[in-house]
Amino acid sequence: MTPRIFMATIGIGILQGLSNYFYSYGVAKLPVSTNGLLISTQLAFIAFFAFIIVKLKLTSYSINSVFLLTIGAVVLALHSGGDRPEGETNKEYILGFIMTLASAALTGLIFPLVELIYKKAQQAITYTFVLEFQTVYCFVATVFSTIGMVINNDFQAISGEAKAFELGEGRYYVVIICIAIVLQFYFLGTIGVIYSASSLVSGILATFLLPVNEVLAVFLYSEKFSAEKGISLALSLWGFASYFYGDYKENKKRKNDQSPETKTIDKTNYTP
Repeated sequence: MTPRIFMATIGIGILQGLSNYFYSYGVAKLPVSTNGLLISTQLAFIAFFAFIIVKLKLTSYSINSVFLLTIGAVVLALHSGGDRPEGETNKEYILGFIMTLASAALTGLIFPLVELIYKKAQQAITYTFVLEFQTVYCFVATVFSTIGMVINNDFQAISGEAKAFELGEGRYYVVIICIAIVLQFYFLGTIGVIYSASSLVSGILATFLLPVNEVLAVFLYSEKFSAEKGISLALSLWGFASYFYGDYKENKKRKNDQSPETKTIDKTNYTP
């Protein structure tokens, strides 16, 4: 990793730390399913920033996919008042809503920036480079969050939070450790897909977790699955299907376009 890329990675790590803060605040103030559906708007932000930053070519299918996913989140936003947790003020709920969207917007900016670093690296992008990138990127985000926790005296509150944890104090720390481990797989996966394909594909695959998130929230946390959430989920699934169908057609068209050229080359080189 060159010094130039190292400094750029630090900048992206700071953005990730800020996004983590916004996301954590949103999780604390919103139901899991509502939070997940709002996070799905990151795909629209990824498409927008990728178009501007890395000049991503948008097809009618990818535009339709982003549109459907965004509309799905809007449907949820217009009819989400009944989901407010008990004892939470209107101001807190709205702030959680806004900060979750801010997290989605920052994620939408980070993915294309990572793709831009790959394109401008002027060096071989190897597995070692990807791991170096992830190490610096996640370390900086962790330092950013740690500084905030020190300033806010959050470390002193951890023991009290662990004791109040419904599943037990020991399981509280197990959950935190598992989250940290799983997130490392998530970050490595998203960074790897950006290298292998594009920031938009990485965003689509990350957003694909939405249906799983919705179902688990209903079964594990007994959250209400309202008609609006059902419509939003259906639009999201439609958006996923639209993108992958468009990708399938593009690949098929590319193969058909190459087929006549292959035949011509074979005839040219043919020796009786």
